[in-house]
Amino acid sequence: MYNDRDEMYEVSDLDQDIALRKELIVEAKELMAAEEPDARAVANLRKAWNRIAYWESVLEDELMEEFDQYLDAYYAKKRASYESIQAVKEAIIEEAKALLESQDFNKAAQEMDALMTRWKEAGNAGKEKDDELWETFHAIRKQFYELKRAYWANRKEQFEKARAVKTELIAKARELADSEQWQKTSNAYRELMEEWKAAGSAGREHEDELWDAFKEARQQFYDRRNAHYDELHEEQHQKYEAKQALIAQAKAIADTKEYTKEHTAAMKELGVKWKAVGSCGKEKEDQVWKVFRSIMDDYFAGLKAWNEEKHANWLQHMQEIRNRKAELIQNQKRQIEHMKQDMVGLLGQRAIDEMEEAIEDKKAFIEELEKEIADIDARLTEA
Repeated sequence: MYNDRDEMYEVSDLDQDIALRKELIVEAKELMAAEEPDARAVANLRKAWNRIAYWESVLEDELMEEFDQYLDAYYAKKRASYESIQAVKEAIIEEAKALLESQDFNKAAQEMDALMTRWKEAGNAGKEKDDELWETFHAIRKQFYELKRAYWANRKEQFEKARAVKTELIAKARELADSEQWQKTSNAYRELMEEWKAAGSAGREHEDELWDAFKEARQQFYDRRNAHYDELHEEQHQKYEAKQALIAQAKAIADTKEYTKEHTAAMKELGVKWKAVGSCGKEKEDQVWKVFRSIMDDYFAGLKAWNEEKHANWLQHMQEIRNRKAELIQNQKRQIEHMKQDMVGLLGQRAIDEMEEAIEDKKAFIEELEKEIADIDARLTEA
């Protein structure tokens, strides 16, 4: 049985313990107010609480309930943090798996390093789960770097093959550099370029040097080709100007509508000069030729019409001459008949001889006219 003094000590100890518990509650409240409560401090609070004697009082139970609420909130937040970090690390693992399919190992290696940095920054997902996640992530990283080493070993072999192919292409490009078969060689260079692209990279160490050599050989040809075409274009321009001048001359003649021998000879001479000038380039040649040909066609069509009209006039004129000669023959024949009748009344021989001589002269004239008519008929038949 307790005496009064013992009860006094018990009450005193209970009050001290209650005060200690309240102090721990204040600390827990302050600790939980922090954005990231310190786990060690939380653990120390729990240890300190458990070291205080339990007097089985109602107040103690109330204080314990309050204290547990703060710690439960902490652990709930901690669990949520673990789950959030777990989700982050699981996402990182999936991204790491995707990198195993990459063919750009330089870029993928940088991304893998970035994933490692994010892994470290993610925090702890709880010891057991964190160890499990790390083993998975670590295995993927190991597999990735093994693939990377194998890839670069294979790439080295590919680089050497590409280097050999490109060295040969450079030699071919140099052989073509002095060619003057402009179109054929341009096509050949395009084929070499396709082969160059298909060969792939010869590696950073050699690629730029090889490309510069290949480009230099190609550029040597293209510079010469461009100079040739510049000269050709200038020559074609001069020919174009010359043909424009021929067009102007032809038009000046055609516009006169005078189809003289001189004009016709001049037009034919312009055609000869046109051929002598040579081509001024397909595009312009077609254009100026259409204009020149149209003028020439118009002139010679006009010449043909003029000649046909001239010929028709000649035919008409010759027919009129023939008709006049035929009428003249008939007239001479009538005169001869009258003269023969007049001879009957003549008394002197001299008068008869003169009449006969006059008749013979007319007959001779008729023969001459008939010959002329025959000549006209022959000419008309030929025409």
